[in-house]
Amino acid sequence: MKTLVDSSNVLVLGDNIDTDLIIPARHLLTTDPAELGAHCFEDLLDDLPSLMRGNGVIVASNNFGSGSSREHAPLALIGAGVQCVIAQSFARIFFRNSFNVGFPLLTCAGIASAVGKGDRLLVDLEAGAVENVSRKSKLAAQPIAPFMIELLRAGGLIPHVAAKLRARGGAR
Repeated sequence: MKTLVDSSNVLVLGDNIDTDLIIPARHLLTTDPAELGAHCFEDLLDDLPSLMRGNGVIVASNNFGSGSSREHAPLALIGAGVQCVIAQSFARIFFRNSFNVGFPLLTCAGIASAVGKGDRLLVDLEAGAVENVSRKSKLAAQPIAPFMIELLRAGGLIPHVAAKLRARGGAR
């Protein structure tokens, strides 16, 4: 897992982006990130994977990820090439589901008004630092807790637990 994200592919969204907008319910027949990613935000954008090009960042206002409590939404973001989402606030279940599947989120007050399309961002996930290189400004996000960083590095909760069990000789 990279803890430093360098992106000039920034998508700026508003408030209350729900999981049905992230991945429409008609595509929930799979949990394959690549398949879900091909349909990520399709009711909002023409082609998010092309926009992200493997190193994109989504910036949003408040309550990102509201709605249904399913892991498909963060899996779709992974499959679309999004490296992280930075928002002023997240829906609680989306926040936890994201880390459970190994997808990083940063909570950052004021981010929605500090970033625009085409801005270049340097994001340090561990330090909780967001630098807008284009505007020569820096914002402090809430640092990701060490346990959550462990989950990200492991690729999510299930790989994290499996590694712990293997280390104790309990799983193969």
